[in-house]
Amino acid sequence: MASVGRSLRNMVQDWLAPDPKRGFRVSHVGRSGHGRYVCVVADNGAGSRAMFFFRHRDGSWCIFPPQPERPAMQVAGSCVEHESVNQ
Repeated sequence: MASVGRSLRNMVQDWLAPDPKRGFRVSHVGRSGHGRYVCVVADNGAGSRAMFFFRHRDGSWCIFPPQPERPAMQVAGSCVEHESVNQ
């Protein structure tokens, strides 16, 4: 299910299908090593269901946590400039 550009409310409507009269609520908000998350509880008339939604770096909400950042090498601009000046 595509989540890019969709609000958390739309994601909850699709995944948990709450009863419009009963609605849903955010029961827990937290932060982990991967970013922010919320636990949403919805009542659809047949009982309550809960699901975690995770905020990704691009601002989207997903039902899976974002991948951890991995170390990356980068060439610093000052090293390249210094090397060209000495030649």
